[in-house]
Amino acid sequence: GHAVGIPGPDILRRMQEQAAHYGVPRSTAVVERIEPQGGGFLVHTDAQSWRTRTIILATGVIDVAPQYPHVKQAVDSGCLRYCPICDGFEAIGKRVAVLGRGAGGAGEAAFVSHFAEEVMLCSTGDPVVLDDDQRNRLAQARVRIVSAPVRDLVQEGECGMRLVLEGGETVHVDVVYAALGTLVNSGLATVLGAQANESGELLVDAHQQTNVDGLYAVGDVVHGLNQIAVAMGHAAIAATAIHNRL
Repeated sequence: GHAVGIPGPDILRRMQEQAAHYGVPRSTAVVERIEPQGGGFLVHTDAQSWRTRTIILATGVIDVAPQYPHVKQAVDSGCLRYCPICDGFEAIGKRVAVLGRGAGGAGEAAFVSHFAEEVMLCSTGDPVVLDDDQRNRLAQARVRIVSAPVRDLVQEGECGMRLVLEGGETVHVDVVYAALGTLVNSGLATVLGAQANESGELLVDAHQQTNVDGLYAVGDVVHGLNQIAVAMGHAAIAATAIHNRL
């Protein structure tokens, strides 16, 4: 573990160093399509093609970012975040705004309310849409629902955010969490007939194999909890299953 946390780029660098240490070859290319061939697969990239018996897809998801001018800067500084499960500890006792308008936003706001000092649920466009049960849940969690849409996010100082609402009102918070959904990168698998849920997340068996023989999937592209610890477990299961079938 990492006692005080570790940035994502540092984790990737360490993984690459470990793979290199053990002699694992690494190729950088964009996979454009995969086709079945002779009991295996032919993987076509923008540079060349490879023949393989099995594939592990770890293509992940893309967080839907709010469309404001300085989003990248806010993410890099830690003022705008996407995963309260990952770094919620750093929001303990702080004022937090959650951007989201439906069940996803309500769920994330309720989650954050367990450790934040103050939580508000805001929308980026249309007003927040919630049913009575969701509103009651947020009321019990003392989450404030902001009716006016957020028109801009402005970073203040090293880490602080000013939300500019429609009509000109401003709200100051310490951290903003975006709960606008994800785009699942499962297209390479679904065109082969791999089953997915309505969100596009791949469905796998106990060995991380999809319903397409030889095609495995791990991490956020799979239906389940989007956490790096879960993805690591998926990878261990899939790699062992593939080793045993060689």
